[in-house]
Amino acid sequence: MSAESKSERAYRLIRGRINAGQYMPGHRLVLAPIATELDMSVVPVREAIRRLEAEQLVTFERNVGAQVSLVKETEYLHTMQTLALVEGSATGLAAPFITADQVARARTVNETMRESLTAFDPQRFTELNLEFHAVLFETCPNPHILELVHRGWSRMNVLRNSSFSFVPGRASESVEEHERILQLIEQGASPLDIELAAREHRTKTLDAVMARADEQKHPASAA
Repeated sequence: MSAESKSERAYRLIRGRINAGQYMPGHRLVLAPIATELDMSVVPVREAIRRLEAEQLVTFERNVGAQVSLVKETEYLHTMQTLALVEGSATGLAAPFITADQVARARTVNETMRESLTAFDPQRFTELNLEFHAVLFETCPNPHILELVHRGWSRMNVLRNSSFSFVPGRASESVEEHERILQLIEQGASPLDIELAAREHRTKTLDAVMARADEQKHPASAA
């Protein structure tokens, strides 16, 4: 069996970290530190990055360099559109059954998210985001809709996406929208109003990510 080439070793390392979510969308791939870590020159690292670019896992921008791309953009779009519908529906259906204790628990998670904005960790923020929404949608009395919500979140994990690493400015807006949803629940708003608020919350994140992706593809028009 032939020895693994340096380029293949660099490719395997970078690809593995992208798959694991260690290198999130928008993460800059700087050649020198990776080459130093692997004890090789930058040449095989550059070859590995070109291979990843051909696989659309990495994009290259002038004056910026190589970055982890938003993987499978169309699939992300469809997954988020679906999740907006089913999670919105689950949250609306759950609203009449959500207790004051659950609202308090969700608000505590949201305050932790707010505090984390000062030393922002997109991956941790995304974990807290799921925890927040799960407190609300897990009370949904319709098991079929709830199954679709779980499937949507699982699909997002497969896409290894943290929207907040791609558009970090969206995080603070998300926290405020969470509080608005909690206020609607506390006020006894109609399930439909709560559903629409939860759905709009999800689609705003989608819109922000897609706008950022478009800027990356057409940097001149975004200037």
